Parts: sequence; structure tokens; C-alpha cells
Amino acid sequence: MTTAVSATQNMGLYLASNPGVKYILFGGKGGLGKTTLSAATSYWLAKQGKKVCVFSTDPQASLTDIFERKIFGQGEVEIAKNLYALEIDADKRIAEYQNEIRQKIRDMYKMETIPEEVEDYINSSSAEPAMAESATFDAMVELMTSGRYDYYVFDMMPHGHAIRFLGMADILDQWVAKIMEVRKKAGEYKESASVLGSQKGGLAQEDYVLKELEFIRNRLDFVSNMVRDKTHTAFFYVLIPELMPILDTRKALEMFRAFDVTVSGVVVNQVYPQELRDSGGVPDFLKHKIDSQQEYLGQIKGEFADLIRGVVPMLDREPKGLEMIGRVAGILFGDSGVFLR
Repeated sequence: MTTAVSATQNMGLYLASNPGVKYILFGGKGGLGKTTLSAATSYWLAKQGKKVCVFSTDPQASLTDIFERKIFGQGEVEIAKNLYALEIDADKRIAEYQNEIRQKIRDMYKMETIPEEVEDYINSSSAEPAMAESATFDAMVELMTSGRYDYYVFDMMPHGHAIRFLGMADILDQWVAKIMEVRKKAGEYKESASVLGSQKGGLAQEDYVLKELEFIRNRLDFVSNMVRDKTHTAFFYVLIPELMPILDTRKALEMFRAFDVTVSGVVVNQVYPQELRDSGGVPDFLKHKIDSQQEYLGQIKGEFADLIRGVVPMLDREPKGLEMIGRVAGILFGDSGVFLR
């Protein structure tokens, strides 16, 4: 069985026909090549004369591995002309958070020394998994709002985490709105407000907490709005020709649709070339693998048809280093001669 799958509109054509795009996100399960495709896209854009930063939210140093450069915890590292990469050291970021918390406690309660039990609690918070996520998420927002680059390319967290962030933004909106409503009502009772204001904590403390919540909400809202913005954001989902990634992609598209997030396209990665099957000396297990992939490629073509933006073959060696990344970029964007405005 032979099934040819081609992109209905490849990545270069898609970006050329959507000139407002500034944020490019690659989503999907781990191990499918999101980092490789993020790096290749950034490389191609940089070659078009655009200043680009590629960023990974993966706690593992994936871009360091792909680019074969020390990137982790080094800030925005220049990889090539116009091309920068960033990997956040979450532990360092968490330590900075903890110092900020300590200072806020000192300021709020006019303390010189933080009580031992509070210090223990602050230190133990670094062990919480959510702290690492929060650190990388915060860094992502800071980078996107910096305005230093023409394009921001993100190797995103698995779709479950992305959905959770979208949900958190909506929940926090309701939470802050409720607190503001209560705060407004409290302000209407001047006598009560005066009494509360004279007590330790009081309305002044409420205002401080509200300010912090609004800051968090604004960050979440920025990401929530950015992901939903069809004009400035392109969101590509990565899959391989196997059953589970196809099912995961189907589920992800449904979940994102429920949150009003438009997926701009899918990229099929790690495809064994069909002609390899009939080459001499190919072992039977590989022939069976190719046959299996061809069947799933047929399913992908039937189910995701108009969303296919690229089909990237399994390469003869790992896609590491600029030479191989450039090779992937050439495959992904094709030789259409399309250049960005």
C-alpha cells in the first residue's frame, strides 16, 4: 500500500499569507520532534533576515542538545546571525522568587527577620513541581512582552499543561472579579473600612493581595489571549504516523476548540520514506514499520487533510547542529522561494 501525503500549504506559504504572525507555537506530546521543528523554523526565519528567539518550556535542556551549544541558564544566547535561543534555569528562577517573597513579607509585616516556620515553608515550596512550571511560564511572558524580536518560536509544554493555563486564566478572572466586588462593597461602609484599616492586615493588606492577584491574572490573560489570537499567533501540532499520536492529536484539537484556540496546522514528523521499503538489504521489521506508517499516513490525510503543513522524513542521522537543523528547515519550508515581507 502506498500513500502519499503532502502539505496543502507548507510552512513558508502559510507564514507568507499570514504576515501578522509574531508568535509561533509547536505543541504535541514529548519525543515527537517539537524541539527540532521549533529550531528549524527559527533557523529558516533567521535566514529570511528576521530576528528570532526560540524558547523551550521543557525542563530538560532540549535546545542545548539540538543546537549543540551551552544554552541552559545562559540567558538569550546568539546561535547564528538573527537567531537566539533561551532555556531558563528554573531552580535559579525559583530562588529569585523565594527572595522576592521574603522581601514582600518583610515589607508587609514590617519585619527584619522572617519567623523560622515561615522560612521553612518558603524553602519547602521549591520542591513543588508547579514552582518550576511557574518559573518557566513567567519567563515566557517576560520574553514575549519584551519586543526585542520579530518572531518568538516556542517549543510548548504538552497540551494538557497548556489547557490548564487557559483554564487558570478564566478561573482567576472570576476570582479577582469577586474579590474586587467584595472590596468595593467594603469601601461603601466607611465606618467599617476605617476600623478595618486600623487593624493589622486590614484593607491595606487586602489591596496588596489584590494587586498581586491582578499581576498574576494579567500574565495569564496575556498568554490566554496570545494563544487565541489568530492574527498574531500560529499554533502547529506535531504528530508521527502511529495510532496513539493520531488519537492524541484528535483529542487535543477538540480540547483547544473548546477553549476557542485555533490550531493553524499539523506537521507529520519521523516518516520513513516509502522507497526505502523496496531497497535491497532492508530488514523485515523495518518493512513492516514502513507499511504500518503508510496506513496511518492515510488516516492522517483523511482526518487532518487541510491542516497538514509539512511532512518531515526520518533522517539518516540525528537532527543536531546547524547543518542538520538547516536540512530540516529546507524540508519543512520547501524550496518554494517564498520570502517573508
